[in-house]
Amino acid sequence: MREDLWDRCVERLEAELPGKEIGTWIRPLRAVVSADQVTLLAPNRVVMERVRTDFLQKIQRAVSSLASYDLIVNIAVGSGAETRPAASGTGSGAAPAEGEDYSPFAKGRLDPRYTLQTFIEGKSNSQARAAGLHVASSPGNVYNPLLIYGQSGLGKTHLMHGIGNAISAGRENARIVYVGAEQWFNQMVSAIRFGRQAEFKNFYRSVDALLIDDIHFLAGKEHSQEEFFHTFNALIDGRKQIVLTCDRYPRELDALDERLKSRFTWGLSVPIEPPELETRVAILLAKAETLGIRMPDDVAALVAQRIRSNVRELEGALHRLNASARLTATPITTEFARSCLKDMFASYDRAVTLENIKRTVAGYYNIRLTDLSSVRRTRTLARPRQVAMSLAKELTQHSYPEIGAAFGKDHTTVLHACRKVVELKRDDERLREDYENLLRMLTN
Repeated sequence: MREDLWDRCVERLEAELPGKEIGTWIRPLRAVVSADQVTLLAPNRVVMERVRTDFLQKIQRAVSSLASYDLIVNIAVGSGAETRPAASGTGSGAAPAEGEDYSPFAKGRLDPRYTLQTFIEGKSNSQARAAGLHVASSPGNVYNPLLIYGQSGLGKTHLMHGIGNAISAGRENARIVYVGAEQWFNQMVSAIRFGRQAEFKNFYRSVDALLIDDIHFLAGKEHSQEEFFHTFNALIDGRKQIVLTCDRYPRELDALDERLKSRFTWGLSVPIEPPELETRVAILLAKAETLGIRMPDDVAALVAQRIRSNVRELEGALHRLNASARLTATPITTEFARSCLKDMFASYDRAVTLENIKRTVAGYYNIRLTDLSSVRRTRTLARPRQVAMSLAKELTQHSYPEIGAAFGKDHTTVLHACRKVVELKRDDERLREDYENLLRMLTN
């Protein structure tokens, strides 16, 4: 079983990933399988970091589904001699300190790189970061539980690690457990199978802070929800902090127990939205500085303007730019970025067209498509038309005259619409919410 586990895992990944990525990033890895973990050995740090960032969660899922017992996946640089894991399936993989709990549960570890200080704040995430700071300063006393929700790749996990690291810094002996909901589920199944339910319960109900990522994974799993319900109650009664992340507001999870939905909203539920342009630029520049990559401001602005969906996509673009620049010994310029990332840019351009924007806006406001090009200037039509024009300017590479032609207007009308929407987003909360909703609909 152990000998062929990695080969079967690679076969599983081949069905999910392009052949080029398998050959470049997966096949160079060598797996060492022990009693409770799989250590992947990467030939160099570049491969290790790319696998850790983009593929480790997929590998953990594949291993969990193929193994007959609970295994945690780590990755390190090495050839089989002494190695120090660089990241576990849910944490940084730092070596256990002397005297640390060696329980088979909660192998995920906090990543020291993810702090509240390195979390780039913008309008899209300021409320979530502020809540994290409050929780870290007084765990168990305010906003308990804290639930952070939003789409994948927006920084929920970074913020959760940051909260955990801040609590740890303020309370030296605090028992802080970070674990993914899928890993928690696998551990519970393993505990039932091997008669270790009491140990499992005692472990999770005796922590000072429990951080669970992707809690939506428990939806539809009745026994897991029942167990978590009792763990949740025990921790709240003991004034222990709980932090959760979810891909949507918990009330929208149809297969989640009503008791859990109610308890998840006891404390504070805060959203993280897709970052606006200024935040995307700041994130790119900050990550480039951390990695020692020289990225001019105009290149960051170009990439941030063209790639709009989430932080993970921005990181992927940054890594590709860096790798290509090193391989070709070419400085990173706007021309180089356009050439290097042309396929990524093209995919976004195909996804967001003027016609697609018009249809989406018309459907959102429940008006006819032809109304967006009509000469009528009633407010019920003028506002959606201005919003559509502004979205077209932000999300496409079309000029003002080209956008105007698509709406049967001249370029000055488009220019006025863009300026008006900027003004309204600042002063009109309802319109700002509409605009952000439409952005998410068009870019995800």
